[in-house]
Amino acid sequence: MLTFGRLITAIVTPFRADGSVNYEAFGRLVEGLIDAGNDAIVVTGTTGESPVLSGDERFTLYREALRASAGRARIIAGTGGNNTQESVHLSRRAAEIGVHGLLQVTPYYNKPPQDGLVQHFKTIAAATPLPNILYNVPARTSLNMAAATVARLSEIDNIIGVKEASGDMDQIAEIVRTAKAAFQVYSGNDSDTFLVLALGGVGVISVASHVVSGEIREMIDAFVEGDIERARRLHLHLLPIARGLFPPGWANPIAVKAALALAGFDAGKPRLPLLELPAEHRQKLQVILQAYKLDPFLHALPVSA
Repeated sequence: MLTFGRLITAIVTPFRADGSVNYEAFGRLVEGLIDAGNDAIVVTGTTGESPVLSGDERFTLYREALRASAGRARIIAGTGGNNTQESVHLSRRAAEIGVHGLLQVTPYYNKPPQDGLVQHFKTIAAATPLPNILYNVPARTSLNMAAATVARLSEIDNIIGVKEASGDMDQIAEIVRTAKAAFQVYSGNDSDTFLVLALGGVGVISVASHVVSGEIREMIDAFVEGDIERARRLHLHLLPIARGLFPPGWANPIAVKAALALAGFDAGKPRLPLLELPAEHRQKLQVILQAYKLDPFLHALPVSA
């Protein structure tokens, strides 16, 4: 049994024109993503611009996600950071609100040693009974969590998986080989999902699923059902959108917010220090989107105020 399923979206946080969180639009997006086939939603991950959200905004987003999901999908709160005690505090509050799990990103900037990572995640995991997913994204944090470290952490009962966004298939294979048997490895990059599944991973924590959940779901299901050739073709078909949502020099979630707007749902501008995607990149993204069956719910959603 998978704790959180195979397709999980790390959801954006919609903002209004005045920069405030648009909770109504957020709730509609949660409902739409579940309708499109997501098993779980990560709220206040880095795709949700967690570094620029206040505590009150975070907690309101968790409540709204639980309300909008109405028990149809699991809600995972991104409560990780580079301050262990702050992550403990956020994790406890999220647990009190009623989320189903927690996502813990590798600490950034302060660059702890691998033993420090073990103690950091062990301390956070001990703060609540909720299942925790680790998140390794060295391109954003400047620190790689080694496979041996993940294997050690997999022995902690409520550390149940990892979102692996290193892009290092050898490292991911070593995690699958050495971690506890029930440990669940998720691709953290849409462009790696098929490869991670082939190595023994269980699914993806996705960004592209904001607009093509249906096609990603189809690819994963084909793989799980043993139709590897079909899954391979679908994976290759999805590569342009996976790459197009991460244009060089424009950090996530800049491009996915632009993609949502182009698909019919305005999630607002990112908060500073992030900027909107420039017009020339939006035009390229629009061309890419035309090659896909965009999720039908997007056209039924009213735009943000």
